[in-house]
Amino acid sequence: MDWKEALLAQSREMGIDPSQLPEEQPETEPAPANDYLKTSKLNLVMERKGRAGKTATIIEGFDCDGETLKKIATTLKQRLGTGGSTRGSEILIQGDRRAELRDLLKELGFKHISK
Repeated sequence: MDWKEALLAQSREMGIDPSQLPEEQPETEPAPANDYLKTSKLNLVMERKGRAGKTATIIEGFDCDGETLKKIATTLKQRLGTGGSTRGSEILIQGDRRAELRDLLKELGFKHISK
């Protein structure tokens, strides 16, 4: 008897029928699905000043609350494998990542993205 059969037998002894348990759904990243996807007119700007010569990409123009902005920033940073932050209605991503950000934002559902 392997461990799966032993676990199944033990579950049945406890009065649990595994066939009636709900199946676990794989965790998926929630896609943003709000009005801000249509109303946000985003600008991608590369900036160097005030950063000791280091390049940063600023995404301006989000029409959403701070929590949603932080979730979007976290998703972008994870997908790009880089650092960044949020301030006001902007997301700052380290490095010149304008092309990748444009593609990612379109993938997330944002409609109006300009250079």
